[in-house]
Amino acid sequence: MSVELKQLIENIRELSPGDRALLAHCLISSLESEQDEGVDEAWKALAEKRALELEAGAVKGVSWEDIKNEVKG
Repeated sequence: MSVELKQLIENIRELSPGDRALLAHCLISSLESEQDEGVDEAWKALAEKRALELEAGAVKGVSWEDIKNEVKG
């Protein structure tokens, strides 16, 4: 373990909860690989497709209440 990493770990305890959360987010984001490229576009295309299906009447929407009741069992 590098000296810098040891110092960082020791200093983490001094950070506010918000700063620790931001640090955790930054660390996790730095691990994302390039395989994630195109994910946003894929989600956008899927959302647009589903919206068109709803508008065309090809599928029927489900209410939030129905979903909650189904999950509760």
